[in-house]
Amino acid sequence: QVQLVESGGGLVQAGGSLRLSCAADGRTFSSYNMGWFQQAPGKEREFVAAISWSGGRTYYSDSVKGRFTISRDNDKNTVYLQMNTLKPEDTAVYYCAATGGTQITTAVGYSYWGQGTQVTVSS
Repeated sequence: QVQLVESGGGLVQAGGSLRLSCAADGRTFSSYNMGWFQQAPGKEREFVAAISWSGGRTYYSDSVKGRFTISRDNDKNTVYLQMNTLKPEDTAVYYCAATGGTQITTAVGYSYWGQGTQVTVSS
């Protein structure tokens, strides 16, 4: 089992940047594929980005490709989401998730979730 804690959210103007962090406890972090999801009010949780356990493969939704970068540091048990050129439509609660499976671009594939961090982009 792994516990996840997100940080780094906040209020930013359109065009700005934020970096989200997700710290994991447990000694098996490096064995998990990790993902970031967003959930806006009244909407379902949507896939944003994912990274394989080794960091060798990354995946992005079309809406963030070229603007967001997912990375991980297995020595620090942390996964990051660098968000650049933010848009008002990026406003959402962002969740970090972990899975030992391979279905990593859908929420149902993940077993462990953080509590979320709010990102608000003003126009």
